[in-house]
Parts: sequence; C-alpha cells; structure tokens
Amino acid sequence: MVDRRPLAPGTPVSTPWIWIVVLLPLLGLLQTLPVGPDQFDIVDISGSPLPALQSAAAAVAPALLLSAVVGLAVFGLGVLFSWLDQRALARRGADRPFHWAWSFLALPVYSIGRSVIVRRIAGGRGTAPIWATIAVTLLVAAATVATLIPMLTLVAAILGDRGPGA
Repeated sequence: MVDRRPLAPGTPVSTPWIWIVVLLPLLGLLQTLPVGPDQFDIVDISGSPLPALQSAAAAVAPALLLSAVVGLAVFGLGVLFSWLDQRALARRGADRPFHWAWSFLALPVYSIGRSVIVRRIAGGRGTAPIWATIAVTLLVAAATVATLIPMLTLVAAILGDRGPGA
C-alpha cells in the first residue's frame, strides 16, 4: 500500500464531476424505452406488410444505432468527467488521487477506486460514490434485463412461427 499524505480536515472530498461520473450510466436507461415492431407500419413496395422477421429487424435497427451513440457518449463523457474530478481533487490537496485513466476500463472502476483512495486520505469520508455506483449499476442491470426479456420472447415467437428449417 502506498502511503499518501492525508487531506486537511474539513477539505471537501465531493466534486460535481464524480457525481456526474456516477450518474452518467443512467443515460443508458433511455435505451430501455419501449420500442417494438408494433410501433412501425412497415410495408414493401407493393404495399404488402413485410414478414414479421423483417419487420422486427427494421424496428430493432434504430434501437441499435441509438444504443451505440448513447454508449459512446456515456463513455467519452465519463472519461472527461473523471479527468475533471481527478484534477479537482489534486487542486484540493489530494496526494496522487486515483488516476482518471482507470475510467477507460469502466466508469465504476474509476468511481470505486477514487472513493477508496479518498477514504484513506480523508479520514473515512468520501464513500458515498461507491454506494451510489452500486445502486446505479443495479438499476441499469435490472432495466436491461427487464427490456431484454420481452425482446427475446418476441424473437422466440417470430422464429417459432417460421418453423424448424424454414
């Protein structure tokens, strides 16, 4: 364990940047909004409805694009705000704060590592971001599972309608 110089008593250990890093994954919940093939009226050139599998694929394509854009935005902003948070902690006198580059692995890695270091140098203060990170991670995971179950059920129903080998 590397010894670090303790922060002066009363030095604020919370920054707006760490809270943005912690809450940023909630933007991913936008992807869980209901989007399904029943919201699209998809027809071919002759005006006939497309088969169910093609209709479902056309409905999912925009959701995949949204997912990629939101994911990249959350990742990029998370790295930026981690850097701003580390810089703010260093300006407040933190000796070698947890490095922002850990956020390249995952945002929770930065927020948890940062909180562990801050707790050591601030006399036990600064663990709220760990608990908030755990809560946000569980919420996002639950929303993802709740979204995937109906989608997988839909895909199974569509594939079941086609029959084996169809």
